[in-house]
Amino acid sequence: MATSSSSEVSLPTLPIFKGEGYERWSVKMKTLFRSLKLWKVVEDGVLTTGTETQQEESQQADARAMYIIQQSVDDAIFDRIQDLATAKEAWELIQKLYHGPSRVVSIRKQTLRQRFEVLQMKESEDIQEYIKRVITIVNQSKSLGYQISNEDVVSKILRSLTPRYDMCVTAIEEARDIAEMSLEELTGSLQAHEARLSRFMDKPEEKAFNVKGEASSSREHDRGAARGRGRDYSRGRGRGRGRFRGRGRGFVPRHPSGEDHGVQKSFKNNVQCYHCKMVWTY
Repeated sequence: MATSSSSEVSLPTLPIFKGEGYERWSVKMKTLFRSLKLWKVVEDGVLTTGTETQQEESQQADARAMYIIQQSVDDAIFDRIQDLATAKEAWELIQKLYHGPSRVVSIRKQTLRQRFEVLQMKESEDIQEYIKRVITIVNQSKSLGYQISNEDVVSKILRSLTPRYDMCVTAIEEARDIAEMSLEELTGSLQAHEARLSRFMDKPEEKAFNVKGEASSSREHDRGAARGRGRDYSRGRGRGRGRFRGRGRGFVPRHPSGEDHGVQKSFKNNVQCYHCKMVWTY
């Protein structure tokens, strides 16, 4: 019997409130109270009408809720609520002290709106990290009574990704109705695109191709620099005008043999893709 009684009063690990992060703490506590069928007594207070049995059950529920609240705050906050008679009184006092008056709540809402509007994905982030940042702001806004619609969240994410996702964003916008797309579907599509990019960049042949192109470009550039010491590519010694000063006026110098100069070839050998940042050789 003792074991059974002990299991009936056992509680999960309680979130401890220390004066910061009230919104997150209150959401966790509400969920806990609902799971134990205690939220009604916290929200409405102890019954003062009904049968004697109903009133006794309400008082017992209130005592359990009060115990949970007392165990879920640190000593400084406990000192503020220890003399209160009901769980409803304790809950409302904590809310008043740390959730703030309406003016403060309004300022918090405005701040969160601004943070949501200026959100941009960082180059160092992956999709999961960025979407987690977005969801955090959305949930904080929701706890203050400001609901951001799913369509607004999806649209915001699509507008604020880094350029390497441009092709994926275009495909999604052309193939899907953004108003009907869930955040989970968007996350899956973007993660799939991210995985394809990672596989492409990790291919050994692509890395070798990249290194070969850069080495070829470097050799051509070195040859061009050596040849440039001749009459047609003297830097700073000629009378011509332009970004590269030589005796001729053209941007690309001419080789005495008639073939294109090595510097010109180096421009052809070093072309970088805007989306995947790969260097291609032509």
